[in-house]
Amino acid sequence: MVTRRLILILGDQLSHNISSLKDASPDQDEILMCEVRDETDYVGHHKKKIAFIFSAMRHFRDALRAEGYTVHYIAYEDGVTSLEAAARQVLADTGAKALRCCEPGEARLAEVMAGWEERLAVPVALLEDSRFLCSIDDFADWARGRKQLRMEYFYREMRRRYQLLLDDDGEPEGGQWNYDADNRSGWRAREAVPERPAAALDATTRDVLALVTERFPDNPGDLEAFRLAVTAEEAEAQFQWFLDHALDRFGTYQDALAEESPWLFHSLISMYLNIGLLEPLALCRAVEARWRDGGCSLAAAEGFIRQILGWREYVRGIYWLHMPGYGEHNALAATRPLPDWFWSGDTDLRCLQQALKQTLDLGYAHHIQRLMVIGNFALLAGLDVRSVCDWYLAVYVDAFEWVELPNTLGMALYGDGGIMASKPYAASGKYIQRQGNHCASCRYDVRKTTGEGACPYNALYWRFIDRHADYLKKNARMGLMVGSWQKRKAAERKAIVAWADGELERLAPAKG
Repeated sequence: MVTRRLILILGDQLSHNISSLKDASPDQDEILMCEVRDETDYVGHHKKKIAFIFSAMRHFRDALRAEGYTVHYIAYEDGVTSLEAAARQVLADTGAKALRCCEPGEARLAEVMAGWEERLAVPVALLEDSRFLCSIDDFADWARGRKQLRMEYFYREMRRRYQLLLDDDGEPEGGQWNYDADNRSGWRAREAVPERPAAALDATTRDVLALVTERFPDNPGDLEAFRLAVTAEEAEAQFQWFLDHALDRFGTYQDALAEESPWLFHSLISMYLNIGLLEPLALCRAVEARWRDGGCSLAAAEGFIRQILGWREYVRGIYWLHMPGYGEHNALAATRPLPDWFWSGDTDLRCLQQALKQTLDLGYAHHIQRLMVIGNFALLAGLDVRSVCDWYLAVYVDAFEWVELPNTLGMALYGDGGIMASKPYAASGKYIQRQGNHCASCRYDVRKTTGEGACPYNALYWRFIDRHADYLKKNARMGLMVGSWQKRKAAERKAIVAWADGELERLAPAKG
């Protein structure tokens, strides 16, 4: 008699190549998938995020059933609170004698699942997530003994491992590993942005949209214009559109800020990668092939591949290397309450207003909006690290803690004290002006540091330098700015800091 196994597939593991399905068969295995409240409620997730994952899960369920699998699907309406409760219920119903699952992507779940074998009284196998291109152990091996864990050096090793964008001698195509300097153009509205197609809605997705609208009325987001792909085929079609219509300009404008478009030439595939609808190596090889066929610049291809093969794998490695406990870091002692307008976008700083409203409406903002507009403000204002990280985790469709926490805590807030970033990514309004056209529509004057109508980013930047001068002057990349600030007359410094203090209290009161 064949011993039945129960395979649990989590909502971010919707791939037929997932390790838990590698040697599975409908004759031996049954599948469990669950929409449970512990996963929807630990932060107030964006409506689009919940709808996206629920719809993709239900479509994956149907695909597995079409392959002959028995799928036990616990819908949100069933009222099951936790994954553990769901597993216990289905194990009892089926008589299955073993449970297997690909390892979860978040430490909070890994901690809970570590005790399942004892509590569920069956063997529980947690298998390595082979969808990633660098295992947790491989990253730990790379990091061992290094004083600094810089992404650039990790990325070069990954390029060599997977033989991407290398010439016949094994050297980087074009003679450089990194073309980031070619990918920083600001937006001046001189090019047409291609109209991006939305995925079609089917009955399954419409049912999910109705459910989320009813059950999550107070969560951020608008479901009226749901445009996300929810199957691997649809996600692949979205990626192919990017290759055909946006890749060649992606590199040039990947750091740009635009009034005209939330998307510009970005790929919009991170959410599909993060739940398993697309495979990272296949995307990298497709972009390399497009470059070799003359379909895009080398800078565009390299910039795209660096984000996936380099940054995405590096961020995951950092997360698991430093968990648990990474989320408790707060190197700059940032504790100011998160302003209420982070949940409405009701601020008169145009760049911040645009980034917040886009985020709250769409569940999307590109990396410069997240890092250098929203994150930069949070850094300069000293907003509470835990609150900011929870906000980022809640509002973005592609946000899972393994990718969100290092990007927010480490990069945007410098909360980890330099584990990830070589310096705090602090900037004045001049950076934002250089990258786009928001300043032209703003009531503030980016040329002014103090006085009526002065751009708050400017004074807040110098307040940040002043407040953390002793800490920052130890950093080779920030020492010059500290020195420049301290050469100013004491009265000038005092006036700028006083103005910044007033602006900060107006924008983000110390008592929330």
